[in-house]
Amino acid sequence: MNKSVFFLPVSLLSLLVNFPAVADDNETEQKVVNSDIPSLSEIQLPATNAELLTQQPAANEVKQEIDSAEDLTSTNDADISIEAIGEKDTLPESTPTYVIEKEEIQKQGATSVADVLKRMPGFAINDVGHGADIHTGTYYRGASINQSVFLINGRPINSNINTYHGATDLNSIPVEAIERVELYSGAASSLYGSSAFGGVVNIITKQGYSQPKLTGSAEFGSLNLNNQQVTYAGSANKVKYNFSFERYFTDNRYRVPVGAANRNPADGYLFNADTATSTYFGSLGLDLDAKNSLNLDVKTLSSRRGLIYFGFPLQRDRLDHDGLNIGLSWKTQLGKDNDSNLTTTIGYNQDYFSTYGPTGPGGIFYRTGVLDTKQITARVDHEWKLSPNNQLRWGIDLKNTALKGDVFSTNPNVSAQNEKEDRNVLNTALFAVNTWRVSDDFLIDLGLRQSFDGQFGSYLNPSAGLRYAINSVVAVRGSWSLAQRNPGLDQLYVFDTVHNWNPNPDLKPEKGSTWTAGVDVNLSSNLLAQFTYFGSSLDNRLGVISGKWENIGLVDTNGLEAALQLKIARDWSTFVNYTYTDAQIKTGTEKGLQLGLIPYSLLQTGIGYQKDGWQANLYLTYNSGTRRSVFTNTAAGDKNTDFAPSFVNLDLSGRIPVSKNLGLTVYLENLLGEQYERVNRIYSPGFTFRLGLTANL
Repeated sequence: MNKSVFFLPVSLLSLLVNFPAVADDNETEQKVVNSDIPSLSEIQLPATNAELLTQQPAANEVKQEIDSAEDLTSTNDADISIEAIGEKDTLPESTPTYVIEKEEIQKQGATSVADVLKRMPGFAINDVGHGADIHTGTYYRGASINQSVFLINGRPINSNINTYHGATDLNSIPVEAIERVELYSGAASSLYGSSAFGGVVNIITKQGYSQPKLTGSAEFGSLNLNNQQVTYAGSANKVKYNFSFERYFTDNRYRVPVGAANRNPADGYLFNADTATSTYFGSLGLDLDAKNSLNLDVKTLSSRRGLIYFGFPLQRDRLDHDGLNIGLSWKTQLGKDNDSNLTTTIGYNQDYFSTYGPTGPGGIFYRTGVLDTKQITARVDHEWKLSPNNQLRWGIDLKNTALKGDVFSTNPNVSAQNEKEDRNVLNTALFAVNTWRVSDDFLIDLGLRQSFDGQFGSYLNPSAGLRYAINSVVAVRGSWSLAQRNPGLDQLYVFDTVHNWNPNPDLKPEKGSTWTAGVDVNLSSNLLAQFTYFGSSLDNRLGVISGKWENIGLVDTNGLEAALQLKIARDWSTFVNYTYTDAQIKTGTEKGLQLGLIPYSLLQTGIGYQKDGWQANLYLTYNSGTRRSVFTNTAAGDKNTDFAPSFVNLDLSGRIPVSKNLGLTVYLENLLGEQYERVNRIYSPGFTFRLGLTANL
């Protein structure tokens, strides 16, 4: 290895650490606000605080009080507190951050992590909801799911699998076990991964209550939907524990129009779209002494579903997905007053995908495709307050990814591609982000991530950000970073027997840069606003040409996020999230076109009422429609430049208190009853409902 390459990150780290200390010790506590309707007891709008929406609590704050009887999970034990495994992260302060807490997740009636994310700024999620095709994608700021980083308690859950299965499954953990979900971008890519073209999503889970507590819910609804969740959490001496389970099923049998994907011509119903998942989550936390703690968490996922493809006639393929994620972390306080904290984490992540079903004319042949990915990760993360105005966060990441691929088809036209692959790759990275507070109102973040990859060599990804509080009302911020996402091992080596796509061992990494510029405004004592311009330039974009994975060109993305929260009155609140995304293809035969399946405009707004355990929340979604791009319905005259029609969706959720510990929940989805085309011949079922009971014991 070139020694100059090795010493480059060390030199840069030295540069970061040795910034001059020129400011007074006047650090202020940061506050993170939700991106959706908050419970009124959570809203804090300091009229004179210059540090606004991107502010966050102190790094080691782990307790949140259950504020009032109006909380969905409230009890008479007013002093009960809940702790989270993952603390609110010490992020670069120039990073725009959105957080959605457990109370809002429960109000929305979310049944998956994808359900949670779909109401947050920047996300366009096509593969969630009734009849969804998991191949239609999850996009964050125009980037696909493998071009963002997904974490559970700070550990990666991305397997970078691309074919067959829709990549990372966002049915990651029981929704009941989620404490909050955090979105990062900008300089956070230096901390968590060079592939964060879109951003970083961190799912933080609950750990335990001061007193043992059992919570549960059961729901039933349209399309034979049933969903059960249960959690038991508590503490004993120095041990905190949380065990959660969730089971979900829907048959997704509803009438769809002629031309819809996977429409059974015999009865006009959506075919082979049933979904069944079971997820388990458990955690144990042990306080060894005043400065040391251990945390172990385990989650498993078992999913069985039928697959629909928007580009193929009447598919019968089935998908089995089994996942296991284990993490053990040791946190230790090295210095005084939380000025030096070290976290060491070891993780294991496995995703087993098996796709199988009949193929060929009349289903006379049979095919299977298995991708079994195992990842072992390790991370050492040190937060170090070098001086009153200089904060350094640095460490090392290691990840070994092993993939076993097994594809088989009895179709003689493709049987020559039958194979077994056994591949692995090691990736090591050094990372550092230094926050330099130039003055009380102005700070700079500088970061770097030096990666050493067994497949694609070494590469350096720097980042930079700044934040300036103009006055007590307005603050501006900006960030920039270089990014690189390497092709998946399946794209490089494994034949896709479902789509008949060939791998390509000569693929190059996707490379480019991302940037943000934003304004945070406290417009009044009850109105907060956050505006963010985001952009990226991604070269060597991966795609399929003539049935083979290729690097097919350049995509430039520019967009705008607007997030506003308004406290209307004592018991009323509202929010508006709007995202505009222009993801333009710059090279090749589709030059000048919008990237497929990504809407230009996505608006989410809602209004909520909450008092004495009663709740009502009305949500409105506007989607401007997405470009069909691939697998168009030529019989209907569709072209790959056509856009699906825009649509408006209206949902209502509510809670009626039955007793102190029991509540009735109601979710009415698609109140307008329109069977709109969500994306590329995938249709909604129209109006659906869910009724349930929640209990706290």
